Amino acid sequence: MTTVVALTLAGLFTFLKPVHEANEALYNKKAILSAVATKLDTPLDQMTGDQIEELFKTSINQKVINQSGEEIPAEKVVAAGYKGGKAEDIKIRKEKKKSDADRLLPFYTYTDSKGEKSYIVSVVGNGLWDEIWGNIALESNGSTIAGVSFDHQGETPGLGAEIKDNSSWKKLFVDKELYTPDGEFVSIDVVKGGARKGAMHEVDGISGATITADGVEEMLERGLAYYQPYFEKIKK
Repeated sequence: MTTVVALTLAGLFTFLKPVHEANEALYNKKAILSAVATKLDTPLDQMTGDQIEELFKTSINQKVINQSGEEIPAEKVVAAGYKGGKAEDIKIRKEKKKSDADRLLPFYTYTDSKGEKSYIVSVVGNGLWDEIWGNIALESNGSTIAGVSFDHQGETPGLGAEIKDNSSWKKLFVDKELYTPDGEFVSIDVVKGGARKGAMHEVDGISGATITADGVEEMLERGLAYYQPYFEKIKK
């Protein structure tokens, strides 16, 4: 009986694996597009899976880069264990375990229906209980935040999980700046007790979730810094 059950479960896993992988890929595309939600003609929650796939295909240009600002060819991405060889195939939580020099970074350029471009980068860090991660959309100047999407492995519902669930909090990031007027990269501070009025590099913290909020701040500062060499190249 044990053997029969084991074989049945193994068969189900093999049969359902392609379905699981397709669903995971769609979820990832939706998370990436969520960062530019304000620029979409149709809200994501009103799109079918096929529509999301088509939007991603026609509006997103993707590259894989490293922390030296170099583009990584598809064959090297495949050699690193990602059979698709594209940015969308990169598992940022897997890359987090690598050394900085070996880490692969997904980089997306979104072009809206008006022809305006936004850049989307992916970051990963640690919350209170486990890993947190997200996608950050930047305007074409590479400094102004156009939108964010966050996710987590196991933050507390109603507290740390608000980084994913609280749309009002995520909107606080829109129009904030990663650079000072002098061109210094400063990222975004998540401030316990609330951001200062008019502060362009601060957002409010999350009540009762200080450690998770600190994790978001650290994740942004470190993760966005990884992309700065590439932004410096494309700005020239």
